[in-house]
Amino acid sequence: MSVIGKSSEGAITGAREYLTFRLDQEEYGIDILKVQEIRGYEPPTRIANAPEFIKGVVNLRGTIVPIVDMRLKFNCANAEYNNFTVVIILNLRSRVVGIVVDSVSDVMELSPDNIKAAPDIESVIDNGCILGLGSVGERMLILLDIEKLMSGVDMGLVASL
Repeated sequence: MSVIGKSSEGAITGAREYLTFRLDQEEYGIDILKVQEIRGYEPPTRIANAPEFIKGVVNLRGTIVPIVDMRLKFNCANAEYNNFTVVIILNLRSRVVGIVVDSVSDVMELSPDNIKAAPDIESVIDNGCILGLGSVGERMLILLDIEKLMSGVDMGLVASL
């Protein structure tokens, strides 16, 4: 794999690997270097007055990990829990956070040639949290800046990422 980094403008340089996952009918990708592990879904302990998309917390080997249901965060039509529902445990600088997704697909390597700028449209996801759209064959991935997304004010999870 080639050298990974960002230029001063924030553009992706060199090929990067992305963990791909599904939410409803869409496929997303996040930087594999942010992923600590993938686990089956288990109901977390609910936290009073937390936003609906924060399902609660789990104890992961002594670390209390907040669990965010991305299906609720992105206003997906259905958020049912089944055998395919997984939690991706992310390591975001000094914070560990879990995200609930419908299923994990695979790990894909994308070069900058395969990544296009995301169109500037109104959506549930802040445009600043979308790195671009990756394409491999017929597949289209929405590439997320998961660190930026998890540090949003509405998340209330990471004050100073």
